Amino acid sequence: MRIEKEENMFSKISEALRKLVARVQDEAGQALAEYGLIIALVAVAAIAALALLAGGIIGVFGDVTTELNGAVGS
Repeated sequence: MRIEKEENMFSKISEALRKLVARVQDEAGQALAEYGLIIALVAVAAIAALALLAGGIIGVFGDVTTELNGAVGS
């Protein structure tokens, strides 16, 4: 009788540990998906910012090019 109780208790503990491990693994997958979404959002924001600033950036590089060409030509 005592052996059966111990086996039953061990079985319950083992099942509880399996459920706990399964839950932790599921949450790790969710966290990974959330990080992926955050990275995608940051990439979209960076592309949008560069698209909006493209004219200004091109102007700055044009000014630098003009100044360098003037300095080299002198």
